[in-house]
Amino acid sequence: QVQLMESGGGLVQAGGSLRLSCAAPGGVFKSLTIGWFRQTPGKEREFVGAVIWDAGNPYYADILKGRVTISRDYVQNKVHLQMNSLKPEDTAIYYCATTRYGPTTTSRDRYNSWGQGTQVNVSS
Repeated sequence: QVQLMESGGGLVQAGGSLRLSCAAPGGVFKSLTIGWFRQTPGKEREFVGAVIWDAGNPYYADILKGRVTISRDYVQNKVHLQMNSLKPEDTAIYYCATTRYGPTTTSRDRYNSWGQGTQVNVSS
């Protein structure tokens, strides 16, 4: 398993943007798919999007499609989740996770390494 660490969460007004980052201290993302999920109290953890570290285009869930971009940073060994036009309903804890399955893997059960999450709060 890969140890993961999310960062970049915080408080933002509706319509604003945030960029979350996922790092793997001491580990590597090579040959893995890195996914982003989010969770609010009382709800299931839901898939946001994912990307294969080595190549290929990201895959996005419909919930944030058009408002998010996942990118790879090969210099810093991080994966970023850029979120724009944020809405209060985007308030959640955002997690990154890894899987050996492809980027269209939306089930959290297929992901075997998780970070602790980073809180995103969007005020109205």
